Amino acid sequence: MLLAHPALLTDLIREYEMLSALDADDGGPAAQRRLDDIGYSLCMATGTSDVDAALVAARHRLPGARVHDDSALTARRRRTPRVPRHR
Repeated sequence: MLLAHPALLTDLIREYEMLSALDADDGGPAAQRRLDDIGYSLCMATGTSDVDAALVAARHRLPGARVHDDSALTARRRRTPRVPRHR
């Protein structure tokens, strides 16, 4: 899979968050279309089919990302099953 350049991901994340903060849903058809286009681009750049997953994946690909922190992906941590010890 091709990976998008971090600069592109940074720009897409920034613009998506800006339009979301400005509530592009109520900003008219042009603003909504732009938000949809950026969401689609994020999904294509990260290989996902959901904008929320695309945002998480894009952030994990940025320099300095804490890739081992999956707290944004799960509501609670799963416990590792205990393996009985043989004596």
